[in-house]
Amino acid sequence: MATRFPVSSIAGDMISLRHAMDRLFNEGFVQGQGGGMQRALPLDVYANENEVVVLAAIPGMDGNDIQITIEKNVLTLSGSVPNVADSEDAKEASWYLHELPYGSFERTLTLPMELDSNRAEATIDNGMLRLVLPKAETAKPRQIKVKVGGAEQPEAVDVEAGA
Repeated sequence: MATRFPVSSIAGDMISLRHAMDRLFNEGFVQGQGGGMQRALPLDVYANENEVVVLAAIPGMDGNDIQITIEKNVLTLSGSVPNVADSEDAKEASWYLHELPYGSFERTLTLPMELDSNRAEATIDNGMLRLVLPKAETAKPRQIKVKVGGAEQPEAVDVEAGA
């Protein structure tokens, strides 16, 4: 009996889907310190002419919980989220569900331009870290004045009529 879709291609598609789902779960989560599974630190990154802006979701953390390092064009965010089960309130509790992430994390991002780390600023508001990373002067686009015949063009001079 002939079929419109060969069985072997459907089976191959299902294996490819399964492989993609396995990669999603294996790469989208990292093993936290102490055995907790933790979602990799999600980031949004964009740039304009003068700076790069990095947004990171870090709910429940404050400025003391995260370390930020910049070396030329490499940005590293690291920190540690405490395990809620280790808190004083939770010691005698009966747990029904424990899904909140905990443990150490580190996220390194290589950007396509050099940054000026001396002028970088970081703020946290409602669980969102916002890094403003100015581009290094050497990374900014420059306009080059064209010389004619090896000499710079003379400036235009305004001449008053009748003078």
